[in-house]
Amino acid sequence: MTTPKLLSVNVGLPRSVESRGRTVRTGIFKEPVLFRVHVGKLNVDGDRQADLRVHGGPDKAVYAYDFSGYTHWRRELSRELPFGQFGENLTVDGLPETEVRIGDTYRIGAALLQVSEPRSPCFKLAMKMELPTFPKAFLAAGRTGFYLRVLEEGEIGAGDAIELVSRETRGITVLDATRQIYGG
Repeated sequence: MTTPKLLSVNVGLPRSVESRGRTVRTGIFKEPVLFRVHVGKLNVDGDRQADLRVHGGPDKAVYAYDFSGYTHWRRELSRELPFGQFGENLTVDGLPETEVRIGDTYRIGAALLQVSEPRSPCFKLAMKMELPTFPKAFLAAGRTGFYLRVLEEGEIGAGDAIELVSRETRGITVLDATRQIYGG
């Protein structure tokens, strides 16, 4: 197996967008950065969440999405999807939901991050994908990505290796947690 790696760091600030006849405030629009960035306890520098009731905070400071999900959705939707499309901060390779466990701890660059929970898709993902039923398909595919808490702040950048520091041997995979929480 190849060493997991960080393909892209993506950030964005909240903005107001029109959706279904109403104005929605969202931070789902992320763009890759071309330089190393600091990961703090609550987010990645240059990134903010719009709705802190359901996004952000110490247990959801960083959102990661595996490249295998991009491969799947590019094939399923027959369209190109740029990194950051799913609102993720980290586009990673080698960390699929079928293998990553809740509680696993990873070193990326100078930051130490711990997997906290699967991502729950919302209407803002449907809006971004321009597909009203996308959240349901996202859950059904089991390709949700996962949130991370920051145990040690530090700089990260695209190309960094991702090192498994500790594995939660009794923990469940992100996919199993997704199915327990959301069914399927």
